[in-house]
Amino acid sequence: MNPLQACMQRVIRPDIQGLHGYAVQPSAGLVKVDTMENPYRLPEALQQELGARLGRVAINRYPAERSDDLKAALATHAGLPEGCALMLGNGSDELISLLSLACALPGTVFMSPLPSFVMYGLSATLQGVGFVGVPLAADFELDEAAMLAAIAEHRPALLYLACPNNPTANLWDEAVIERLVDAVAAQQGLVVMDEAYQPFADRDSMDLMRRHPQVLVMRTMSKFGLAGVRIGYLMGRSELINEVDKLRPPFNISVLNAEAGLFALEHADEYARQAALIRSERERLFTSLSDLPGVAPYPSQANMVLVRVPDAAATFAGMKARGVLVKNVSALHPLLANCLRITVGTADENLLTLAALRASL
Repeated sequence: MNPLQACMQRVIRPDIQGLHGYAVQPSAGLVKVDTMENPYRLPEALQQELGARLGRVAINRYPAERSDDLKAALATHAGLPEGCALMLGNGSDELISLLSLACALPGTVFMSPLPSFVMYGLSATLQGVGFVGVPLAADFELDEAAMLAAIAEHRPALLYLACPNNPTANLWDEAVIERLVDAVAAQQGLVVMDEAYQPFADRDSMDLMRRHPQVLVMRTMSKFGLAGVRIGYLMGRSELINEVDKLRPPFNISVLNAEAGLFALEHADEYARQAALIRSERERLFTSLSDLPGVAPYPSQANMVLVRVPDAAATFAGMKARGVLVKNVSALHPLLANCLRITVGTADENLLTLAALRASL
């Protein structure tokens, strides 16, 4: 062992040394339908307008005032209720980390259904907090009895519910969610409704947050169309948000990102048009997938479709060899055996994806 390795072994936590970093697949030259990005760029005129606007930004100054402007614009866009506040994060990932840090009391447990977004469990681990994952039913619906039993046993400080869920792309039953919220409230815990994919869904959780003070709603501008800008936001009762916001690094949203976010909200009609296109393409993609022998797509309320194929590893490799990159999620949880997650692309990208899938089965 060399001196640096010896130093690392002494100063870096053993559990960190045993972790694997979040892997991002190389995608150069491929049809990229693996990470749930909006496939549409802004029209040329708006690109030029945004470029000129960013060119005028005072990048020699910290972004304090512009971040406040962005918070106000997002509050208006989301319809933030009276008595609630909004805080910004460098994407949803940072918000999850800050929530974990804020709630990391000794003996605390966080919880979510599984399979779901991997950062819930990872963030708990990084804070030394227990994490309980409750398997979904075979059809990816919430197992209400198992969830209620786990809540009663473990008394989670945080329950994460992704609506729509990732990677299964479905919305869960509202009545079941309401009963889970009541159960967590009875244990004096918080419920985080993760609405990363809300632009593509038929409903949201804002009314749930209005009626339940222990409910937080988390959203991102990534799926809105700004994945490269990295802006997430968390909403909830002011007194609660103010406590979590104490942990936010100063100036965590760059002045360029804040300006790009404000520009996007000023042109929300363009992004709404893009979201409508994605929803329409999703339905066409789902119908075409349903017609493929041996392929079982699951209903989606997001900008992705989960499909089960006879051999996910072989199909993934075959599609990549044919120039199309999807996500093989089959190793994430036993319920996802032989499942691939396909992002909804443009009409042309979806045709290429279907052709590559058909040839790779």
